[in-house]
Amino acid sequence: MKIKKDKVKIITLGCSKNLVDSEHIMAQLKAGNIEIVEDEKKADTVIINTCGFIQSAKEESINTILAAVENKDQGKLKNVFVAGCLSDRYMEDLKKEIPEVDKYFGATSRPKTIYDILNSLGVDYKKNLIGERSLTTPNHYAYLKISDGCDNPCAFCSIPIMRGGHVSKPLNEIIDETKKLADKGVKEIVVIGQDTTFWGLDLNRKREVAKVLDEISKVNGVEWIRLMYAYPSRFPEELFDVIRDNEKICKYVDIPVQHISDNMLKIMRRGTTKSNQIKILEKLRDKVSDIAIRTTLLVGHPGETEEDFKELLEFVKDFKFDRLGVFTYSHEEDTHAGSLKDSISQKEKNIRQKRILDAQKKVSEELNSEMLNRVCKVIVDRNDAGYFIGRTYKDAPEIDQEVYIQSKSKLKTGEFYEVKIYDYEEFDLFGEIV
Repeated sequence: MKIKKDKVKIITLGCSKNLVDSEHIMAQLKAGNIEIVEDEKKADTVIINTCGFIQSAKEESINTILAAVENKDQGKLKNVFVAGCLSDRYMEDLKKEIPEVDKYFGATSRPKTIYDILNSLGVDYKKNLIGERSLTTPNHYAYLKISDGCDNPCAFCSIPIMRGGHVSKPLNEIIDETKKLADKGVKEIVVIGQDTTFWGLDLNRKREVAKVLDEISKVNGVEWIRLMYAYPSRFPEELFDVIRDNEKICKYVDIPVQHISDNMLKIMRRGTTKSNQIKILEKLRDKVSDIAIRTTLLVGHPGETEEDFKELLEFVKDFKFDRLGVFTYSHEEDTHAGSLKDSISQKEKNIRQKRILDAQKKVSEELNSEMLNRVCKVIVDRNDAGYFIGRTYKDAPEIDQEVYIQSKSKLKTGEFYEVKIYDYEEFDLFGEIV
């Protein structure tokens, strides 16, 4: 029996790519007269869009499912639906372990999953809503997913298992979606995918993410375009010019190098070498003045020796990434690394993570000190505790540092302002309106 006119709460776990999938589903549900509610207490049905990337994400997803099932048992919910990566990867196990869930679906990036969720709620899929989303981010920025899945064979990563191989979204759909976002008032487009530099290979046998960025920049209303998840192996050099020359494209690139030791890059199956990664990173700095480079590192992977780690630590100190995140290795079954002995203790992984973060803290403090008395273009995200809080082009939303702004007059969220930096901390700047 189809359930109609339920009030629905969607809980999104994991990455921004999951968030985009949830926003597409929400738009379809609203078009079918399904009310989306923020408060789970007001919901009839909860849809949990899960993450299954690493152990901590799996635990969060399972705990969220169990909490929803408990509410259902107490009569507070009629239905609990579970979708997303964890559901896709472990569906049969979940059905056996948590049978109280009414329906399990696959990854929410797939059309069939969206159709099935909509049908379960008595809603027909509307093709004219392709690219339409109900934003859950502030109205002035949005994530734009240009591809799904991944063809890279990284030893530690389970994403290809859950999301499948790389599929580029057609350029016309990307542009249509961008226009719809701009019509909603979105000024900053954050371009995402499992590997954004792969875009176009499956369509035109060429890496053409530079073309995607250039075409997005032609959409009226878009002022900032930010590129995330740019894989360092076979980096398309056309990006150097388009980032340098196009004023709408932020001089910012997220390149997850993961490691720098040749030994570890080989064990991790990253398809690149230390010298190649350094060549790309240095070329970015050489060709694009004031480029902000963000990276992600992974420590404690099977096979990582103390010498490998020290090499990575020294590289972090020497290269001075503008922004950096570091994760500890999580042993994942069915991955290549899952067959290797996980001989490094969690305590040692945590120590290595802290040593990298401590080194980056000093780097960040040094870089922030160079911002003193400089005037920056800042977009305001929110206000809190007497400050208006925003970001420079060097900072992606939700993950990078922020600028705390003092102003006697009220600043508008989503507007750009010229801000002079008068103070700093390791990971934040303080400024005033010019």
